[in-house]
Amino acid sequence: MLKEFREFALKGNVIDLAIGVVIGAAFGKIVESLVGDVIMPFFGALGGVDFSNYFIGLNSAVTSPVLEEARKQGAVFAYGSFVTAAINFTIIAAVLFVVVKLINRLKRQEAAAPPAPAVPPADVVLLAEIRDLLKQRQP
Repeated sequence: MLKEFREFALKGNVIDLAIGVVIGAAFGKIVESLVGDVIMPFFGALGGVDFSNYFIGLNSAVTSPVLEEARKQGAVFAYGSFVTAAINFTIIAAVLFVVVKLINRLKRQEAAAPPAPAVPPADVVLLAEIRDLLKQRQP
């Protein structure tokens, strides 16, 4: 059973999947930083909008205007967090769309490029010339 598991774990597909998961996690952190540190501040500067603190308190005990404090006071409907997650998703989907589109374009260019003609080595060309000359001398 251990031998079968080792063969399964060492197959190329499992290793490729593991690498994909690690790269995906790193890519997620990059996109999260892009949204949180680059894009969302522009929204905040344009209209004073900070989506992360948009919420509705679900009981009268919630009085804080800051989401983290409000969560400590009681139940909250944090729709601002959902808006931020939706923006993250949209950006990730757009970036992945562009990446897939570029990969497909590269594959089409690679498939459309005709294979380079095979150039025979110099010694083969020389031997072919000698053969042709010998054929011309024979009656």
